[in-house]
Parts: sequence; structure tokens; C-alpha cells
Amino acid sequence: MTTGTLLLFIPACFALNMAPGPNNLLSVSNATRYGFWSASVAGVGRLIAFVGMIAIAAAGLATVLQTSEILFYAVKVVGAAYLFYLAFQLWRAAPANESTKRADSRQSIFSLARQEFLVAAGNPKAILIFTAFLPQFVDMSKPAVPQFAVLGALFLGLEWIAIAAYAYMGSHLRKWFSEPRRQQIFNRTCGSLLGVAGIGLLAARRSTSGA
Repeated sequence: MTTGTLLLFIPACFALNMAPGPNNLLSVSNATRYGFWSASVAGVGRLIAFVGMIAIAAAGLATVLQTSEILFYAVKVVGAAYLFYLAFQLWRAAPANESTKRADSRQSIFSLARQEFLVAAGNPKAILIFTAFLPQFVDMSKPAVPQFAVLGALFLGLEWIAIAAYAYMGSHLRKWFSEPRRQQIFNRTCGSLLGVAGIGLLAARRSTSGA
């Protein structure tokens, strides 16, 4: 893998990391409710899911997901159902005062990380993206696994920056949404967007390109 390849990979990868999606939306929502650090640490759950997906892509096992209609359908239905569940929870969430937010933040890091993990793992298109995107930067004349390891590590590092960026945006929105009515509107907006993401996931079709 050459320096030129990495210089092409990094900006393309970061653009992919920063693209709006269910997980980034979840980071914004969590930051407005629990603060920057809670949302950022919760992003570890997403990274764990992505580590598994990168390993699957490196092993070539994603072809199973590409060719198995039943498996693809099962994963996307479960993922969409979980997004609908989160959307419903956000829609009906009652505005919380600052003391409640601080208490919840201390008690719910694991549950927030689990949410991030499940949202990422429940999206079969994410595995297909890794299958289509990462191999473009792998020199097939050299051992593929070490190259996947380097590219995967860079992807995870850039994803962490994206998590922090979205959490930072959410933490600033938190001040504006401290008024209960605004907070409720924001929660319901995020819930609606997660619901739309769930519908989009249900509408997703298998693609040999992973797009």
C-alpha cells in the first residue's frame, strides 16, 4: 500500500464517516440528552460493530450476505425493527431536567453503547459498504489481511472523530433545547428521522456493489 493510496483513502473515508445516518443521528440525540462525553463514549459500541464488519469483509464472508436473500432480509428487518423501537422511545420521551440528565448519564453509558452497537450491526448495507469500499484501496498483489488491518484502523480512527463531531454538535444543541418544549420537539424530530431510516432500511435491496 503506497502513500498515494492512503492520501486517496483518508478523505474519501472521512466523507463516508461524516455522512448523516442512523448512528450519527443517535450521537446527536444522545449528546442533547446526556452530554458530549456520554455520547462520545457510547460510540464505542458502534466501533465494536464496525470491527466485526471489517473482519467479515477481510475474510470475504460478506459474499454470503450478498448472495443470501433470506439472511439479508432477516438482518434488515431486525435492524429496521430496532430503529422503529428507538424512534418510538424518543417520540414518547419526557423532557428531563439537568439533574435527571446527569444521573441518567452516569447510569446509562452501557445501554447507550449497546444502542450504538445494535443500530450499526442491524444495518446489512454497512457490511456491504465495507466490502465494496475497502477493497478498492487494497493491492491484491500483496497480502490482503495486513492492508485491511491498516485501512480498518484508519477507518475506526476517523469514525471516532465523526462520533465526537456529531456529539459536539449535539452538546451545543443541548443548551438551546434545555427548554422542555424545544426538547420534546427535538426528540420527536429525531424519532421521526430514525423511523424514516428504518423505512429506508426495509426498502434496501441486495447489491453486488454494496452501494
